[in-house]
Amino acid sequence: MKKVIVVITTKIETYKNFINGMWQESDSNNTFFSINPANIEDIVGIFQASNEQDVNSAILAAKEAFQMWSNTPPSKRAAILNKAASFLEQNAASFAEELTREEGKHINDAKNEVIRSAQTLRFYAIEGQSFTGETFPNDDPNMKVSTEREPLGVVSVITPWNFPLSIPARKIAPALITGNTVVFKPSSDTPLMGVRLVEALHHAGIPNGVINLVTGRASEVGDLLVTHSAIRAVTFTGSTEAGEDIHRKAAITTRTQMELGGKNPLLVMADADLDLAATLAVNGGFSLTGQACTGTSRVIVLKEIKELFVQKLIEKTKTLKIGNGFKEGVKIGPLANEKQLKNVLKYIEIGKEDGARLVYGGEPLTTDDYKTGYYVQPAIFTNVKPQHRIAKEEIFGPVIAVLEADTYEEAILIANDVEYGLSASIVTNSLKTAHQFTKDIQAGTVKVNRTTTGNLMNAPFGGLKKSSTSTFRESGRVGLEFFTQLKTVYIGY
Repeated sequence: MKKVIVVITTKIETYKNFINGMWQESDSNNTFFSINPANIEDIVGIFQASNEQDVNSAILAAKEAFQMWSNTPPSKRAAILNKAASFLEQNAASFAEELTREEGKHINDAKNEVIRSAQTLRFYAIEGQSFTGETFPNDDPNMKVSTEREPLGVVSVITPWNFPLSIPARKIAPALITGNTVVFKPSSDTPLMGVRLVEALHHAGIPNGVINLVTGRASEVGDLLVTHSAIRAVTFTGSTEAGEDIHRKAAITTRTQMELGGKNPLLVMADADLDLAATLAVNGGFSLTGQACTGTSRVIVLKEIKELFVQKLIEKTKTLKIGNGFKEGVKIGPLANEKQLKNVLKYIEIGKEDGARLVYGGEPLTTDDYKTGYYVQPAIFTNVKPQHRIAKEEIFGPVIAVLEADTYEEAILIANDVEYGLSASIVTNSLKTAHQFTKDIQAGTVKVNRTTTGNLMNAPFGGLKKSSTSTFRESGRVGLEFFTQLKTVYIGY
């Protein structure tokens, strides 16, 4: 595996935590590097390796700011979100370049993420001003019964590296517009995007203590962000293992919202447009280098069309250009870090050992333009059985397992026979089959003739089974619910 060799030829910027309205160094006096996964000799920045003292300070600042912020008129909170959105839009080009350097995705995808994040802030600035309680009819003419929505208090926001700007935006924006204060810990692989989002809010004039940023390893600060007595809610996106750990450690008075792993199927029926099906599989499985929680990791194909489908899938995969996200025409960038590369290569070997047939790709790329990055060829397996680990376990990389089914009913059984239930899609020209699929599949996001990836900003997002806590959905108007509590009020007169 590649080792990071730090060769500093120019000044590298050091970024600080943001606590109580001030940029400050960690109490630990330690820092860490953020590395470009396309070129591990390129250091994106130096960041604070925070400790529990930093987290305590951030939580205390958020706690002290809560009453003031919760009493701030919604229109003023909305104005700050809108101004922050403008800041992101004005700096979209430079922030997208930084996102590509830090995470590895193509520059066009990075630009789209910056713009979407700004749109998310604007969406919640509007929706949050009309999110309210209800009034209930009753038999007493001299009494009014209604509900009021109140903010929870201090919210921990813990986010992953694959969408380092848009996922934090869709958590932080609804938290702030409903009157909560936030302590935000971005992934240590992509801390710069966390800094940029907080910069946008700071530039917009958010009061001291309302948004706080601590960078560092989850092993050092993660527990306190969950167990501190002042934390009223934790919103987390990441692995199922980490989510289960948070769920166990959180107090009964701490609300949790977790979006976790996926093993998302694409079902291909006998009447499907096979060119469309292959395109959807490639786009869903290999875009973003397979590093999306909704990525297509299983394709379940009816036996009578499997050979032709696999042929088309391989043909389309061969046309994909692999490389640095700044290069024109690149469709697959590097994996985000060395751990991801090792994990993908491990599962490719597991697939072969279990008896699946590797029909395309799966090799690490280590020469020429690839020698300083975490690159791997996208892999396609056939002869995959439902019990194989590559058909059961989340890989989070560009690996597609093709499984065979004799009937629609068998395909559904295979699709549902995993512990996850995040996203699923079917390719068919039968309206009846499509409608039945939406009822039969165990997934929180269900699609027909579309990729398993992608979700609308204004529509609910979340999974079933071990893909989510199945409590509160993210995105859309319902995304505001997690950050508020209901109080029922009876007024007699």
